[in-house]
Amino acid sequence: MRPNIGRTNSYIRTIAGFSILSIATARMAKKPWKKSFMLLAVLGAMKVAEGLMQFCPLVALWDKRNSWMDDALDWDNETSNYLHHSEVGVGE
Repeated sequence: MRPNIGRTNSYIRTIAGFSILSIATARMAKKPWKKSFMLLAVLGAMKVAEGLMQFCPLVALWDKRNSWMDDALDWDNETSNYLHHSEVGVGE
């Protein structure tokens, strides 16, 4: 995996993740029957992991989608798209 987030972004994610994780574990200690705090702890742990690995799966997915859309909508180099065919067919 190549890092896809910067160092500053990584630090922010790590600090925010540890904060969320500590709040969630403190709340779980008071009310262990509530399942929402477990979900919050998992989300905080995911942020810590993203920060330490400098890799965010959502950013990777977004970049992949954008590169696919850029390739699909490359109007300058496209020779067989709908607009070119409709413009050629207009004069006939």
